[in-house]
Parts: sequence; C-alpha cells; structure tokens
Amino acid sequence: MSFDISDRTPALPAARPLHVPAGEGLVKWMSGDEYTIKATRADTGGSLSFIDAIVPPGGGPVAHVHGGEDEAFFILDGELEFLDGDRTFTGKEGDFVFVPRGHRHRFKNIIDRPVRTLFLFTPGGFEDFFIQAGDDPQPGRTPPVWDMSRFQQIGDLVARADMTLLPETP
Repeated sequence: MSFDISDRTPALPAARPLHVPAGEGLVKWMSGDEYTIKATRADTGGSLSFIDAIVPPGGGPVAHVHGGEDEAFFILDGELEFLDGDRTFTGKEGDFVFVPRGHRHRFKNIIDRPVRTLFLFTPGGFEDFFIQAGDDPQPGRTPPVWDMSRFQQIGDLVARADMTLLPETP
C-alpha cells in the first residue's frame, strides 16, 4: 500500500531539527500553572507548538474552545480532571488526551501535589498567547491562580488567539 504525500506543503519554510535541552525554554505563568515553551511555530515551520507544564493543586484554565488548533496532552506525573464537552473524566500518569479544535474543554489538577503534563498544539502558534498574556516568573513566588476576571482583562489577546472562554456548565 502506498500513500500520496505530494500535496503536503509546509505552512512556513521548512524547519530545521530542534533540540531543547532539559531545563531550557521560555517559562511563563498562566492561570496558576507554569508553562515551559519547548517548541514554537517558528521552530517547527508552523507544524506544532510543544509545552511542558507544571499544574499545581487546583490549577488549570477555565473552560474554553480553540478555534484554530487541536490540542493534545500526555500526563507524565499525577492526575488531571478533564472537561470534555459536557462530561468530565480523569486522566492519569501515562494517559494521552486529544482535544479537537472547536471542542469545549479544560483541565484541572484534582490531587494534592503538582501534576506534570506535556501538551502540544497543531498547527503551531497558540504559544503566542502564552507569551503575550502569561506572567513572567518571579523568583521565590508561586504562579497566581487566574479567575474569569483575569481572562476578561486580557480579552483582546483571547480574541486574537481565536479562543472562546465558556462557563463550566453550558
């Protein structure tokens, strides 16, 4: 069996191989979480964005929808509760979760210790939202938890990211 891949053209000029050593990457605080951006749209020729996240107890974003990106999660350590449309489920260490664009979702740390998860966006570019809207880390402090009012304060960035914020219940 063969597959025709002749019509696959990159969105941006072809990217070079990328190596980001452990402990490196741009760190931003978002919604009480710590996100280390490992790969950006520019790094991958537009293909994807890749983030290493630490989600503290109770951390995670408000329910939302991405208009232009699919999002995937791989849980390295701990458990996250996911909102999937109208239902919730628990993702555990080693679990993979895929959320297609246009689908209402959120994740939340429901255990008593930080959770480490990786997530990626396809195509790349959503990391720009974290870079522009996120807080810079402050040594000796912890990331502040965001509520809906904080997201409303950055409403123009939310709109530019083609993201819609939604209530927990429809």
